Amino acid sequence: MLSQVYCSGSQPFRQRLLPWVQSTALSRSHRVQPSAIRHVRSWSNIPFITVPLSRTHGKSFAHRSELKHAKRIVVKLGSAVVTRGDECGLALGRLASIVEQVSVLQNQGREMMLVTSGAVAFGKQRLRHEILLSQSVRQALHSGQNQLKEMAIPVLEARACAAAGQSGLMALYEAMFTQYSICAAQILVTNLDFHDEQKRRNLNGTLHELLRMNIVPIVNTNDAVVPPAEPNSDLQGVNVISVKDNDSLAARLAVEMKTDLLIVLSDVEGLFDSPPGSDDAKLIDIFYPGDQQSVTFGTKSRVGMGGMEAKVKAALWALQGGTSVVIANGTHPKVSGHVITDIVEGKKVGTFFSEVKPAGPTVEQQGEMARSGGRMLATLEPEQRAEIIHHLADLLTDQRDEILLANKKDLEEAEGKDQVIRRRLAAPLLKRLSLSTSKLNSLAIGLRQIAASSQDSVGRVLRRTRIAKNLELEQVAVPIGVLLVIFESRPDCLPQVAALAIASGNGLLLKGGKEATHSNRILHLLAQEALSIHGVKEAIQLVNTREEVEDLCRLDKMIDLIIPRGSSQLVRDIQKAAKGIPVMGHSEGICHMYVDSEASVDKVTRLVRDSKCEYPAACNALETLLIHRDLLRTPLFDQIIDMLRVEQVKIHAGPKFASYLTFSPSEVKSLRTEYGDLELCIEVVDSVQEAIDHIHKYGSSHTDVIVTENEKTAEFFLQHVDSACVFWNASTRFSDGYRFGLGAEVGISTSRIHARGPVGLEGLLTTKWLLRGQDHVVSDFSEHGSLKYLHENLPVPQRNTN
Repeated sequence: MLSQVYCSGSQPFRQRLLPWVQSTALSRSHRVQPSAIRHVRSWSNIPFITVPLSRTHGKSFAHRSELKHAKRIVVKLGSAVVTRGDECGLALGRLASIVEQVSVLQNQGREMMLVTSGAVAFGKQRLRHEILLSQSVRQALHSGQNQLKEMAIPVLEARACAAAGQSGLMALYEAMFTQYSICAAQILVTNLDFHDEQKRRNLNGTLHELLRMNIVPIVNTNDAVVPPAEPNSDLQGVNVISVKDNDSLAARLAVEMKTDLLIVLSDVEGLFDSPPGSDDAKLIDIFYPGDQQSVTFGTKSRVGMGGMEAKVKAALWALQGGTSVVIANGTHPKVSGHVITDIVEGKKVGTFFSEVKPAGPTVEQQGEMARSGGRMLATLEPEQRAEIIHHLADLLTDQRDEILLANKKDLEEAEGKDQVIRRRLAAPLLKRLSLSTSKLNSLAIGLRQIAASSQDSVGRVLRRTRIAKNLELEQVAVPIGVLLVIFESRPDCLPQVAALAIASGNGLLLKGGKEATHSNRILHLLAQEALSIHGVKEAIQLVNTREEVEDLCRLDKMIDLIIPRGSSQLVRDIQKAAKGIPVMGHSEGICHMYVDSEASVDKVTRLVRDSKCEYPAACNALETLLIHRDLLRTPLFDQIIDMLRVEQVKIHAGPKFASYLTFSPSEVKSLRTEYGDLELCIEVVDSVQEAIDHIHKYGSSHTDVIVTENEKTAEFFLQHVDSACVFWNASTRFSDGYRFGLGAEVGISTSRIHARGPVGLEGLLTTKWLLRGQDHVVSDFSEHGSLKYLHENLPVPQRNTN
């Protein structure tokens, strides 16, 4: 029968499994043998990864990122996780997903153990069915069909439900694990098994032997014989065995077996600083021993007796015994399918219990400080914000030696000269990482340009309207809020972005690459020193914790805009990870240059060399050269090829270009490629319209150029190419905030909303509306009201352009 079941956690698997489970619960006559299922390895949508696992037990993990090294793991499933909302029967789809995740981790070489509730709920389902069936037969025989509707279900005793449900629950687990070629074994325990020394040794030996044989132990309290739980009105007539018992059991088992990690799944996201659902409740990311005084515990979950307070006590007991603990939600439909694997991968899920407090603030605290500091920054006078930026520019030159010394240390580590780290980066990334005196001088000049442009930015009136007499409306420029800027191998990005955030009155969170740790640290200290002159030091925060980028992208209540600065892969990853937070940037910089049939011989080679060779790792470097067909086999074409050879540029031939050549360079694998190195695609087109069509099909809407002496053709190109930056007879490398006179940029955006192209100060502002009236109400403007709308445009104060 089960040989027809899909070996997967997908919907078909759950649909096919449901009838079997129901028949098992009613008949108790089916048992599944592992041999009934064919051996399948490609069964999961979760990546199958084999990881090296070795750890000496004794001390809990200090950071989430270390959880990936956990070898022995206990997963505790609370009653709210395994039971349905009506508390009668099991949540089969949820349970199948949990089994799938446990199987993935088991097949990675980890030792998994389950502590599960659910026997009472499963037994209740079976006993209710039996009672209904019995009552319906008796009443049909003696009272007639008309009284069937009046049958009442008696109160079911929890221990009887447990006795009736244990076999079915285990049969269900056995069937599910068999789909993944994993054997499971049931162990029922009571408190006496831990208090009696001989029984403890026996239990310990049994569990170790099962783990040695790659079997998943499924442990539960023997609810059929334990003392009855206290009545609970929320359980609709059924006294479910206390969840607290299984919390304590999971903690005891974890410590007894010297496990690395205990995962406690419940029906809440984790531990909150006040009862979940209250207005001020905040999820606690990391909980430390001694923090209980700062937490107010609410009511327990819908099923079970323990509540969060019991879970915390059990978790702290396990933590003291050397086991790391995470409490998380196992019922949420959007996360339950990967919550266990996410925890083991070190993602920020639920509440992590740790004995090691970080030296500095958490990223959540940094977000709050950036928000508060940014609001204070926005209230400063424009001259005060400009003074901060000027001071930062002076610090870049005054502290040049200290900055370059820190950068030298980063370079040595990146090049592998440091014997401890021995890391290596590609040559283009090393160039981005490097700072020099000239770079610092250019940065200082750019910052002073930003300071000058910031004099009339925040608070600038954009529009004024007289709605009615003594009722005037203004639209003014205001900061966006808190920016998260994530950048790779670019320490010079930090002071640029900091200056733009200061000028626009935004709070700022910075997450730099590890390869620039020393440079970023000193540059951030200088930025905070400059901010201190007006008491807004906390407006700019550098994230130094082991926070993963994906976790930062989930802080939608703290961050208003994410700006990635780095590789196209980084931008794509952030765009994918960001949930509810807009991302400003471009995923690729596939820049084109079209050489028209009327192009100047003197200009073409200069423009191609500068666009491709001046800085090939930049996002505004040339990647595809489109040449008009009439230029093939002309001196101009030969000059271009000769120049590229001299510059050691590897050429990839497009399909049409390759068709013209007897011996062509390697044909391009994709016309939509950002090389980021001394490589270039060359393709042939028949007209300016074909060039435009090619750009729209294969480009990234970043920067595209035409080289021609025909003004009409150039204007046609400029008007019809739909990119953020379109140039005529100019290098693609001009697509830059500094070169545009913006002072600096936070990035180049190919988005069509808010800001496009190099994003400077203006792109970091939004607007708000200010309405000033005198006891105005809308009813006065109704059909029979005393006032009429005027909607007169009023003059806007002139910008200060000095």
